[in-house]
Amino acid sequence: MRSTMSASAAEPRDVAVVDVGSNSVRLVFYRVEGRAVWTVFNEKAAAGLGRDLAATGRLSPEGMEAALAALRRFCALIAAARPDQVFAAATAAARDGADGAAFCRTVRAETGLELNILTGAQEARYSALGVLAGAPGSQGLVGDLGGASLELIRLDGGRPGDGVTLPLGPFSFRNAGPFDAGRILAEVERRLAPHAARLQTVRLHAVGGAWRNLALLAMRMSGYPLEIIHQYELSRREALAAARVIARQSRGSLERIEGVSRRRAETLPHAAAVLEGVVEMLGVERVVLSAFGLREGLLFDSMPAAVRAQDPLIEGCSALGAREGVAPGLGAALERWLAPAFASLAPALGEREAVLAAAACRLADLGARLHPDHRADLIFHQVLRAPIAGMDHPERVFLAAACFARHTAAPAVPDAPLAHRLLTPERLQRARALGAAIRLGCDLSGRNPDLLARTRLEFRAEAVVLEADAASAPILLGEQTARRAQTLAGLLERGLSLGAASRQPLRESAA
Repeated sequence: MRSTMSASAAEPRDVAVVDVGSNSVRLVFYRVEGRAVWTVFNEKAAAGLGRDLAATGRLSPEGMEAALAALRRFCALIAAARPDQVFAAATAAARDGADGAAFCRTVRAETGLELNILTGAQEARYSALGVLAGAPGSQGLVGDLGGASLELIRLDGGRPGDGVTLPLGPFSFRNAGPFDAGRILAEVERRLAPHAARLQTVRLHAVGGAWRNLALLAMRMSGYPLEIIHQYELSRREALAAARVIARQSRGSLERIEGVSRRRAETLPHAAAVLEGVVEMLGVERVVLSAFGLREGLLFDSMPAAVRAQDPLIEGCSALGAREGVAPGLGAALERWLAPAFASLAPALGEREAVLAAAACRLADLGARLHPDHRADLIFHQVLRAPIAGMDHPERVFLAAACFARHTAAPAVPDAPLAHRLLTPERLQRARALGAAIRLGCDLSGRNPDLLARTRLEFRAEAVVLEADAASAPILLGEQTARRAQTLAGLLERGLSLGAASRQPLRESAA
């Protein structure tokens, strides 16, 4: 089964990815809209292909049977869905097992699916590309822990650099007796020692289901208020504390934790011990979780260079906002209108503020078809948890707060404790001001980019100034516009001046 569309195409397309790993076999359907990637279907079978590698050097017979059954189903789903592209990759088990290539030939004979057996270097590279797809400009080291191996690869200048594949997955220890955290740590140290000098890093981007589940437990242990794995960060102290607690839990106690499956409880202590060893050996100060990995790396690698260079947050918000189909072109027009005024303010979020403002503008019409009495609250929660890449957790809260303020002047966001934990008061106030400005632009123009272009917004030292051309001022700068503009001026602690382009004010008020 091969791609039916050129991988260089940038038009929206449906893509299927089959990932045959050492522990699980997975099918994911994606909708790719330029730089925006949406997961629309995700199914996993815990086949355990590599569970016997340490003992026999071969794939598990039961694992092969389970994997083949899953792949037959996956191929039927792909045939029914008829995606534009299909990627199919096999990783460490097929690569290292003596019968791995023969298994892939059997898959091809029985299903028509051509599995590409990735080298360790290729697997590491695609994992690194996945991290970059979800967080452009990431620096440090990517660590992808699978069932049989750990891939470590540097990110240098926003690109994958040198890496190494080490047999440190749980299946590599399956023949070594009962789980022993000390033995795992010693083996991590032994395996990493020849590479430690060149892999030293402040920031580790952690990829893989086991480390994601470990992070979820760390969230619950610390009472963290936002259960979103992507871009969740742990300090060195937090990572080591969580790893040490989990590595020393019995399987039974882990199984009693909500959300931890029996299979995951079996491998979590191992994942925790490996994380502890990597953090200690490589001098890691921050562990950043990535929900993107090898599969998303395959998609990212297939995008044209111009598409890869786009900002995933802005493009994701554009795609999400466009689904309302109410006012095409409004988001870009709002960005052009707002950007000069907000650029004159001291940034509350550094260089990221302009990107977040552009993203918020793209969401101006999100919720247009929702009930107006509940729209603001619903939009806050939707944006906070939207499956959009390219933002960390404080930025999620900032964007959600701005979108909330776009629909209401209410002073408190729906989840105020979360907002105050992840945002400073200054940043929360800036988010409210941004939302108020977007609301002003939408209401004064009736969400029409051409009418919006007849006005100009400026932030002066003492006043928020809104001007329209002479012919449009009586139409655009009415009572509702004045109310919306007054809200914005109050949030910025400034006066308000509304007037025609001649700069003769139509009305003024103090903040």
